[in-house]
Amino acid sequence: MAETISFTDLIRRVREGDEQAAAELVRRYEPELRRMIRIRLSDQRLDRRLDSMDICQSVLANFFVRVGAGQFDLEQPEQLVKLLMTMARNRVRDEARKQLAARRDHRRQERDGPELLAGIAAPQESPSQVVVLQELMQRTRRLLTEEERRLAELRAAGMGWPEIAAQLHGSPEALRKQLTRAMDRVALQLGLDAGTDA
Repeated sequence: MAETISFTDLIRRVREGDEQAAAELVRRYEPELRRMIRIRLSDQRLDRRLDSMDICQSVLANFFVRVGAGQFDLEQPEQLVKLLMTMARNRVRDEARKQLAARRDHRRQERDGPELLAGIAAPQESPSQVVVLQELMQRTRRLLTEEERRLAELRAAGMGWPEIAAQLHGSPEALRKQLTRAMDRVALQLGLDAGTDA
C-alpha cells in the first residue's frame, strides 16, 4: 500500500474489510498505542500482570469490529489516535479494577502469569496478522440482528446519521445509540470488552 494513501481513504478501506488497509493502520498507529499502554502500566505490580501487547491486541480488535460497523466518525488522524488512546486507557483501567476487585494474592498472580495473561487478551492472533480481521467482521455480523446489521452496513458505506434516519424512518440520535448498544453487546460476546467511553 502506498505511503501516500489519505487518512480518509485508509479508514474507508478498513471499514470495507481491506486487509492491506488494516495492516497499514496497525503499522502507523500500533507503536504509539503500545507506548501509551506501557506508560499506563507503569505501576510495577500491574505491569507484571499485564503485557502491553495483550492490551494493544484487545484494543485494536475492538476498534476493527466497531469501525467495520461504521460506529466511528473519523476524519483526522488525531481523532483516531485520541480514540485508540481512550480505548487503551479504559482497557487498562478495567483490568486494574478486575485485579483489585478480586483481591488476589500477589504471589499467586506471579506464579499464574501465563494463565492470567491468557484470560486478559482474547486468545487470537495479533491484529498485525490481519487475516483475523475478516473472521472477526464475519462473527460480528452474525451476532447482529437483521435491523442492526442493516444499520451497520449503511454506516460502513459512509452514510451520515441524518441520511440513515431518513431512510429508516427514525431519529439520527436514536439510531446512533442503537448501533452503539449493539456493538457494545457484540464486543462483550466476542470477549473484546464493553464500550469505548469515547
